[in-house]
Amino acid sequence: MATRVMRILITARDAATFSALLREQPFDMSCGGPRKDRTGSVRVEAYVPEERVERLKRDGVTVEIIRDETAAVRARQQEVGKGNRYEGENRVPRGLGRKVKDGRHVP
Repeated sequence: MATRVMRILITARDAATFSALLREQPFDMSCGGPRKDRTGSVRVEAYVPEERVERLKRDGVTVEIIRDETAAVRARQQEVGKGNRYEGENRVPRGLGRKVKDGRHVP
């Protein structure tokens, strides 16, 4: 079975603790980045393989699992149609754009 990817919230007591964690255990922060709150704690959402979650926990760092992203992606994939929506004579694409004959390039 493939590795599950978890979306987690990492909270470090301060910037130094967060930097040390990131040096030792690099992880995917996606498009986000760490944020510091009023208490000096640093928080970030990250995506890590399930087996790495426990390795991120240490003194001054808490890890909260937000959700199983692998399961979420599989659920979203079930919402995607299986057929060709452009197949057949009466099925015309709808929406913005211009209809072009013979597949020629439109600048």
